[in-house]
Amino acid sequence: EIDPGMAFGTGTHPTTCMCIAMIEKYLKKDGSFLDVGTGSGILMVATAKLGAINLWGTDNDDVAVDIACKNLIQNKISESTFKILTTHLVDTVTQRFDLVAANLTTTAVLTLLDDIKRVLAPNGLLICSGIVEADKEKVLEKMANLDFEALKVLIKEGWVSFVCRPM
Repeated sequence: EIDPGMAFGTGTHPTTCMCIAMIEKYLKKDGSFLDVGTGSGILMVATAKLGAINLWGTDNDDVAVDIACKNLIQNKISESTFKILTTHLVDTVTQRFDLVAANLTTTAVLTLLDDIKRVLAPNGLLICSGIVEADKEKVLEKMANLDFEALKVLIKEGWVSFVCRPM
């Protein structure tokens, strides 16, 4: 159950659908998960329902952080299993995660790639989404320049999502 309020994320957008499909495929049982730009918290809720036990989210909007917390509680996700920070991307994140999702914009994903390795656990994976199809090659090029390997590329309705890992 999601009430997006003033935050982004109802679960029907192609980028959200692709993220959830990749979370289902790549989430480790009892794994840790970080949602960069959590919005309504929908990816955190889905990940908790799929078995993640250490959930963090970030958003640069205090309203979104509040809405995400409310949605997690409404979905009976234990408050002891999640933490949501108001911050820019991963600036104040202090832990490392098995799986990180960033359903943002092309520009934000390109910025995030510079700092994401710091919060990825060894063998951790990154799901990038919110990328318009016209920007696909630009994102792949930056990933290659930063020594990321794209494991999976999904395209739906003009949107692109990637699963990648540092090499």
